Formats: sequence, C-alpha cells, structure tokens
Amino acid sequence: MDQTQTENQPNMKLTFEDDVIKKITGITANEVDGIVSLDGNVFSELTNKITPGEDDPKTGINVDVGEKQVAIKMDATIEYGQNAQKVFEKVFVKVKAAIKEMTGLSVVDFELHVNDIKTKKELSDNKNDQ
Repeated sequence: MDQTQTENQPNMKLTFEDDVIKKITGITANEVDGIVSLDGNVFSELTNKITPGEDDPKTGINVDVGEKQVAIKMDATIEYGQNAQKVFEKVFVKVKAAIKEMTGLSVVDFELHVNDIKTKKELSDNKNDQ
C-alpha cells in the first residue's frame, strides 16, 4: 500500500504600500532622458517648498496596487524638443521592468500626462534660482 503524505503549506502573502510602488516609479522615470520633473498637485508642490531638501520621488504619481498587478498614473514635465511619444515609451518600458524586477507585480495600466514642457533656458534659470 502506497501512502502519500501531504505537507501543510503555510499561507504566504507579499504586499506593498502604494508609496513603495510610487517611489520605484518616480526614481525610475526620473532616469529617463526627456523627463524634467514629475509634478504633483498644488499642495504637494507647496509642501516641497516649505520643507526644502531632496525632491520627493513620489510626487505626481498615483497608483492602484493589487495582489499581482498595478496601475500607474503620472504627471510630468518634459524637455522642449523631445518627442513626447518616445519619452512616454521609454518611461513605460523602464518603469514596467523595474516594478516587475523589484516586486513581481505586472503593470497593467500606465498613463503619463504631460502637463508642461520646459526649454533648456527655463531649466537653467530654474536651477540658478534654487
């Protein structure tokens, strides 16, 4: 008589706070040529001015995190002269890969809203003002 023994498998679950996904997304997106900044709402920009220091990489990013999937919406300023479609595609590919590699989650919805463009002169002026 053949006896089969089954082991009790523990219930295992790995979850992520929204801010973790936002941070991965923000840091990765800022590495893409053509992205000037990720922009948040008026409140978050005011908070960044009141508490100077490192920019918050989560600014301008909204996520909906499920058990196996994530949806991402971003607001960004891109550099004048850059092809917005190509910048979008580069950001999507890099963010999707980073999220998958670090968390195992799949990006199922990705939206990038370009809310401004800046010239090299504007970028230079902004850096000199700080």
